[in-house]
Order: sequence, then structure tokens, then C-alpha cells
Amino acid sequence: MMHNGKFLISIVGPTAIGKTSLSIKLAQHYNTEIISADSRQFFKEMSIGTAAPTKEELKAAKHHFIHHISIEDEYNVGSFERDALSKLEDLFDKYNIVIMVGGSGLYVDAVTKGLDDFPDIDPKIREDLNEQLATSGLESLQKQLQKLDPKSYQTIAIDNPHRVIRALEICLGTNKPYSTFLNKKESKRPFETIHVGLTADRNIIYDRINQRVDLMMSLGLLEEVKSLESKKHLNALNTVGYKELFMFLEGAWTKEFAISEIKKNSRRFAKRQLTWFKKNESTIWFDYETPLHEIVNTIDNKLNNHEIS
Repeated sequence: MMHNGKFLISIVGPTAIGKTSLSIKLAQHYNTEIISADSRQFFKEMSIGTAAPTKEELKAAKHHFIHHISIEDEYNVGSFERDALSKLEDLFDKYNIVIMVGGSGLYVDAVTKGLDDFPDIDPKIREDLNEQLATSGLESLQKQLQKLDPKSYQTIAIDNPHRVIRALEICLGTNKPYSTFLNKKESKRPFETIHVGLTADRNIIYDRINQRVDLMMSLGLLEEVKSLESKKHLNALNTVGYKELFMFLEGAWTKEFAISEIKKNSRRFAKRQLTWFKKNESTIWFDYETPLHEIVNTIDNKLNNHEIS
């Protein structure tokens, strides 16, 4: 694969494991800049509860996509893929190595591999199919799918009307089988990615999460959440650290219970992150206490051998 000697070092791992601090050390070591793939740190109104890099950390290395949009903005993983690739193109003009760090698996994958590319379909098609489901039943939709896309008919959950309608609306809206849009070959990227993961024993991860939540509270998380209370209907705020304290502010929960729920939900989030990141077999995992020089040696070996899968 062509990478023109350009490398993205992608740092992943569960929340509170030390990704920010490692990414800054690596950016300083390789004299380069950092792209954040943490979808919660994009929002400029949310600092404490997302553990966004501090002013000192932002000074220690140049970061991109930290606090670059508002919770009011329409922004999704497709927008990020576009913006991040365009930023990387600029950065790779100046550097051979760029660091990416983040705990949002989907956002990391969007940059390194690309997303399945589904075209926009006229909503009228879905309305018609829903109508057909109501009047003629699921079987008529299944037969139609079997004719238009035998492959999907064999592979999707054929008894799930949502799935059948989703597949059919793509077939009808594009005149191509739904199956041709799935698992397309990974998008070619003009760089190689070296995947680095940080982890620890589960009890250490949980312990670090609990400590971090206590730290957030002492840094003023409650005040941050209060200042956003009038916007709590926004999707960006329906997230760990914010939604629980809204429950406290509404009088539904005690403060102690809200904090224990933040800890519990953060632990669950960490578990889901690890499940997602473990799917990538090319990730090189390090214990969170591994000395920097060991991580750098491993990366340098990869860079020198270009033996990147």
C-alpha cells in the first residue's frame, strides 16, 4: 500500500488510561501535532466533564479538533472524517508523522479506514415501503428484496421489517443492490496507521475512572453542568457526566447518587471502548505504566521496517 513515508500514530484505549499524556509526549518526541478523535471534546462548551486537554497540555503540543464546534452545531462522524482527512493532508505537507488520539472508536475508524458509504435516499421511498408493510405485510417486502438483491435476502435479518425496508430503500433509490454498499474495501489512505493501545487490569482502569470523576467534581463539573442546564435537551449533552448531574439538578437524585452513576456509566463506557478497540488485531497494546522509550522503540521499529500490516 502506498503511504509515501507518511505515518499516523493512532493512540486508543479506555477512558482515564492516560492517552492525552502519552500523545503529548509522542508529539514532542516526533516534533509534530495532534489530531483529537474524541467526539465529546469537539464541543467548546464541555471541558471538565470530557477531560479535554488543559491549557497547559494544549500549549505543550498543537492540537486540532478540540473545542472547534458548539453543542448547537450539526456535526457527525461523516463531517469529522471529511475535516480530519483534509487537516491531515495539510499536516502531512509539513510532517512525516502525525499523532491521533481518542476514545471514540467509530471516529478513529472513520479516519483510518473510512465509513460504509450510504447514499442519501428520497424519504418518500421509505414512506411508500412502510405503507406497503402496513397493507401487504412483511412477506411482500421480502419477496421484492429477494428479486432485487438475492445476496442481502440471504444475509440480513429477514424477519426484521426495519432491516428489510432499509435494504429495499437503498435498492430502489440507487438501482443497485444494497449488498454492494456494505464492507466496501477499506478506503485507501495516503498514509499508514500505526495503532497503539494503552490498557491496564480492569480494577486499575476502574480505580482511575473513579479518581478522575472525583477530580472532575473538584474542578467544578457541577458548575459546568449548571451553566448548560437550559440546553440539556441537546443530543451532545445526553452523555456521561452531564446527564447524571441534570438528574440531580432536577431534584430526582441526590448528589452522591448522581456521582456514583457517573462512575458506573464511565466504567461501562470503558468496557465498551475496550471491546471495540480489541477488534483491531493490528493494535500494539502497552500497559499504561510502560516507559515512553519502550513505546518509542516499538514505533521506531515499525517506522524503519515499514512492516505495517
